[in-house]
Amino acid sequence: MTVEQNVLQQHSQKHQQTLLNQLREVTGTTDIQLLQQALQVSNGDVAEAVAFLTEKNSKVPQQDETTYYQTSQVASDRYISVGSQADTNVIDLTGDDKDDLQRAIALSLEESSRAFRETGITDEEQAISRVLEASIAENKASLKRTHTEVWSDSPNPHDRKRIDSCPVGLKNVGNTCWFSAVIQSLFNLLEFQRLVLNYSPPARVLDLPRNQKEHRNLPFMQELRNLFSLMVGSKRKYVDPSRAVEILKDAFKSSESQQDVSEFTHKLLDWLEDAFQMKAEEDSVGEKPKNPMVELFYGRFLAVGVLEGKKFENTEMFGQYPLQVNGFKDLHECLEAAMVEGEIESLHSAENSARSGQEHWFTELPPVLTFELSRFEFNQALGRPEKIHNKLEFPSMLYMDRYMDRNREITRIKREEIRRLKEHLTVLQQRLERYLSYGSGPKRFPLADVLQYAMEFASSKPVCTSPVEDIDTSAPPGGTTGQQLPPQSTAEPDSVPPQESSGPASALSAAPPAAQQQRVPVHKPFTQSRLPPDLPMHPAPRHITEEELRVLEGCLHRWRSEVENDTRDLQGSITRIHRTIELMYSDKSMMQVPYRLHAVLVHEGQANAGHYWAYIYDPHQRCWMKYNDISVTKSSWEELVRDSFGGYRNASAYCLMYINDKKPFLIEEEFDKETGQILSGMDKLPPDLKQYVKEDNEQFDKEIEEWDTMQARKAQQEKLALAAAAAAAALSSTSTSTSSPQPMSIESSPPDNSVAQQDPEYLEQPSPTGDFKHLQEDTERAISRAAAEQEDRSPEVLLNAAIKLEYARLLRFAQEDTPPELDYRLHHVIVYFIQNEAPKKILERTLLTQFADRNLAFDERCKSIMQVARAKLDLIKPEEVNMDEYEMWHQDYRNFRETTVLMVTGLELFQKSNYVEALMYLIYSYQYNRELLLKGLYRGHDEELLGYHRRECLLKLNEQAATMFESGEEPEVSTGLGIMNELVVPCIPLLLAQEAEKDLLSVEDMRNRWCSYLGQEMEANLQEKLTDFLPKLLDCSTEIKSFHDPPKLPSYSTLELCERFGRIMAAVGRAPGEGR
Repeated sequence: MTVEQNVLQQHSQKHQQTLLNQLREVTGTTDIQLLQQALQVSNGDVAEAVAFLTEKNSKVPQQDETTYYQTSQVASDRYISVGSQADTNVIDLTGDDKDDLQRAIALSLEESSRAFRETGITDEEQAISRVLEASIAENKASLKRTHTEVWSDSPNPHDRKRIDSCPVGLKNVGNTCWFSAVIQSLFNLLEFQRLVLNYSPPARVLDLPRNQKEHRNLPFMQELRNLFSLMVGSKRKYVDPSRAVEILKDAFKSSESQQDVSEFTHKLLDWLEDAFQMKAEEDSVGEKPKNPMVELFYGRFLAVGVLEGKKFENTEMFGQYPLQVNGFKDLHECLEAAMVEGEIESLHSAENSARSGQEHWFTELPPVLTFELSRFEFNQALGRPEKIHNKLEFPSMLYMDRYMDRNREITRIKREEIRRLKEHLTVLQQRLERYLSYGSGPKRFPLADVLQYAMEFASSKPVCTSPVEDIDTSAPPGGTTGQQLPPQSTAEPDSVPPQESSGPASALSAAPPAAQQQRVPVHKPFTQSRLPPDLPMHPAPRHITEEELRVLEGCLHRWRSEVENDTRDLQGSITRIHRTIELMYSDKSMMQVPYRLHAVLVHEGQANAGHYWAYIYDPHQRCWMKYNDISVTKSSWEELVRDSFGGYRNASAYCLMYINDKKPFLIEEEFDKETGQILSGMDKLPPDLKQYVKEDNEQFDKEIEEWDTMQARKAQQEKLALAAAAAAAALSSTSTSTSSPQPMSIESSPPDNSVAQQDPEYLEQPSPTGDFKHLQEDTERAISRAAAEQEDRSPEVLLNAAIKLEYARLLRFAQEDTPPELDYRLHHVIVYFIQNEAPKKILERTLLTQFADRNLAFDERCKSIMQVARAKLDLIKPEEVNMDEYEMWHQDYRNFRETTVLMVTGLELFQKSNYVEALMYLIYSYQYNRELLLKGLYRGHDEELLGYHRRECLLKLNEQAATMFESGEEPEVSTGLGIMNELVVPCIPLLLAQEAEKDLLSVEDMRNRWCSYLGQEMEANLQEKLTDFLPKLLDCSTEIKSFHDPPKLPSYSTLELCERFGRIMAAVGRAPGEGR
């Protein structure tokens, strides 16, 4: 095809795209045709193109996303200049002079060009450097953080130890979740992994790099190799990528703005391409060098189009293919729109018109096909970037045949057929809408229902009176006096049987007339508008003959049937057309280029800040894995859909990575050439990286060994301290027994000490005046009742009778249906055991221990019963009662009481609006209570109650912190962000872990509260603090990285605990059924 030279120059790939990007960034204009028109008018001069666009628009263009970041995040001192030069370059943009604006834009472009000429570094590279520098600064700052913040490592190396062959995570070293998501996606492409691991720098540049690219790329490649080798063979659960990020940061000049992560991905692949190109040029002798990065990630498409009536055809290379999201429902619709730009009808017609447009047809697809989903747009009206949260579906298997150049003609035919079907579909949908939304007013109803209602009205029983004539207007509203009563009802009250006079009318008839007139009407909101019982429930026609009714019913019935048939026909036709469109490309000839979804990179948040993670398919386990910084967990397609399609919360995919399903080498493991075995772990690494990983693993093993030694030393010290305390207690007991001699009995035998040590603290106390005095009172009461009922007063008989009486009393408590403020489980451990079906032997030993208490009253009867009980305890053999199980049940009860204390304290503080102190009590009580409930329904308290107050406490703290931030005062802002960082943010993973709907909505409310500040004007220091804080808040990881220690428990006696529990439960009641 012959084309004029200026047309080809207009469509050369890199030059035109660069100019379009510059214009889009400077002016904020997204209309491609308008941008191309500006370039054409200006003959490629960017300054004149900007002038053309500014004159064309009636108002000054808004800032684009890049400019917004620069003005909102940069510190005020950035604009301070030195000497008189500060005045010469200042242009006043506060007025309405468009010439000033154009001069400012021109000056900016000139400055950008001069910086590139002087340094060789583009603005894009500088912008990426800003992201990296912010990350490194954040990493350094993280060294000063307290243990309560989310980025800190666990001090226990066992928590950081890799489990078997689980994938290795990447530590977030400060706003680098984007780095983790991109690197993990590339690392799990095994072909890419092999290329990086086996990369060796060119021999000629080992001593001294020739240029800046070599100086930048080669050290980065080495650090990337080191990072990949650790991800292959490390014993750590996650590794630190700081050195690779540091290398990237040092490659660029410092700046303070932030760019979209997709630009970093672009540049990362460019650096890799440059590094491999140097190696390829050295290895190729007399041949054209082949760059593996280009062969892996880059493809080609043919641009076929018309410009001002002149046809052109041009081949261009592409890497990541950008797609617009707004206005489309699925990936194919995005691709269809991206492949056709402008008005393209003239391409298919014989005559050349003045219309312009182009089609893209892929001539060569890369093995790794990456789509960038453009979910950010600049809102010119608001002057800020915004994220597009629309839902966009994409398939797990994508067939690219319809976009290939070799299928150009058949695709055009199918597109034309689809266009025709969609036009027909639109007509059918409009017709169906007239049936489903019938009427001319604001309220419309299905026509079939309208006809049914008319039929029901016509067939209702007719009445011959007005609906208002039989209502006594003098009666009180609501019909409290009813209708006029028949005379005989008042004249002969005795004639009415008593059983028939139970209704309101008979009650009124029995009352004197004066009383009826003096009665004050009572407003009853649910019965006030109730109609008298003999009025018809629905309106009905006044007069209608049988013949009229018969004709009308016949017509209405026939019309309704016709409408229903028409509706069904329309719906059937619409369904068939949808199905035809769906199957348009389903024949085998159009399913020869399959691409399987490999990775989905997800962003949650707003345009200015957010959190990134990745879903990556594991073909060997045949499941999806979620890579969220240090956390790597198994996932599912359902979870991926929920987080990636959009329309749910603020999370959505921004990058899709597909791989050619007919090229399995991309994800296949490497085989040993000699043995034929699959290479795994350290065997995949070259010698230098094996040594590097080995040294790191030895360092980690040493860290674990030092930790274990330290813990063993602590355990030994604690054991010695316990032994010393036990010896001191034994010495004290010996001195007491020698000072007050006691008669020889079982009580002084050695087993007593062991039994006393095993008895739970709530069953035996040092004195009757201790916390559990009521327990001894209950025991003595049972003994007194047993003595009163038994003729045989021997200690053993009395003991058995008293135990039976006490058990019967506690059994009644356990079976009683009590209000929330009364919980008998707090009164006695046996009630807790009965409700949770503890074994009989555990109940018996616990009751026996209660009656063996040394602190019973010192009358002879109680003492003798106590001695018999202790003797029976000594006679119980180990095989009869499992002491481990016995201790486990009592430990569960201790945990239940501790949970109750935490809950009561937290709720009391919450009621006093002391949310800061209440939070930890509520958090720990919820966690402990959940662990108890896993063992049984009656092991803990109402989970909904605790969950409600936990959520509300976090929401209250979030609101307090946001209010402090809004004040703008430095102490208030620091306090508010401190509350968020130290209290709220560490608790968010707890709410996300269970995925309860109300908890997720609460987290969403908290995040939205802070994200709402992104578009607001604020001082530079506040913007900087907000930008630093938001990634922590938006982190979706459910892993609890570090947390506060449990709060100290107040000491409550049983009676005091029961009283406090009753008061607080009566005050708060149960959690509301609705709300959060």
